[in-house]
Amino acid sequence: QVQLVESGGGLVQAGGSLRLSCLASGSHSGINRMVWYRRAPGKVRELVASITNGGYTEYGDSVKDRFTISRDVATNTGYLEMNSLKPEDSAVYYCYAELIMETSAIDSYWGQGTQVTVSS
Repeated sequence: QVQLVESGGGLVQAGGSLRLSCLASGSHSGINRMVWYRRAPGKVRELVASITNGGYTEYGDSVKDRFTISRDVATNTGYLEMNSLKPEDSAVYYCYAELIMETSAIDSYWGQGTQVTVSS
């Protein structure tokens, strides 16, 4: 069964760092694209960062120069390195991935979400 398994959230003080991981487990042929979103209480879902299978990255304006998205092709794992965290970064972070299936079709999956809380 293909699924995205997130890890790495937690509580950190402002100015600190966290690294989120998103493992694409199960039978598939690789990650075509991975996106990190976040949703804070009372706010709309926000795109944080994305990366293509070619390594092209994009970032939301609020996280540019602080967050870095990357992926390990060998382990089918995506990462979101978050530095200089601010209280306004507190949210549930979701991993979304377009996976290349063994049939060559592309299917989309969501991770379960991981809570990031930044204290002031």
